Amino acid sequence: MSLTYESNRKYLNPQLTDEQILELIQLNKDGGFRSLMHQFQEPIYWHIRRMVTLHDDANDVVQNTFIKVYRNIEKFNRDSKMYTWIYRIATNESLTFLNKRKKIQTEAIDGDEYSLENRLSSDPYFDGNAAELILQKAILLLPEKQKAVFNLRYYDEISYKDMSEMLDTSVGALKASYHHAVKKIEGFIKRQ
Repeated sequence: MSLTYESNRKYLNPQLTDEQILELIQLNKDGGFRSLMHQFQEPIYWHIRRMVTLHDDANDVVQNTFIKVYRNIEKFNRDSKMYTWIYRIATNESLTFLNKRKKIQTEAIDGDEYSLENRLSSDPYFDGNAAELILQKAILLLPEKQKAVFNLRYYDEISYKDMSEMLDTSVGALKASYHHAVKKIEGFIKRQ
């Protein structure tokens, strides 16, 4: 798998509707859940991977995300879209993982970003070119919320309205976060 996976938009036009998935889950929870995972696992993996950076960490967070989805599917509010609900859980799980990693960080004074940068460069699952590596390094320096907003908008092409549901933040604040993230990334790239 490649961290440079172009766009997950095609997966956001699911083969099954939310109602069809929920019907399948009501008929057979495990079978319906497999359909849900088939539909959402890959875009959720890439969303999480871009936040936590490393393949193995992303796999752990994906697993935690789908465990939460499985345990809480009955609480799904049908007023929202299923993918925004799942992305919200994935984002929260990613942020929780990143916060735990920061708390147990015992590496040198260079900090987490430097360590992640080195591990990303040596990750056997990363097959991006030099430009993609520079972009990923720039994204690593963003605050977590800006990183999430940037990834959702730039890679997943999620609308600000849907992002607002996912992140429980106003559209205006999301636009500002994205704008600030882009400016920071541009500044980093110019310095390279």
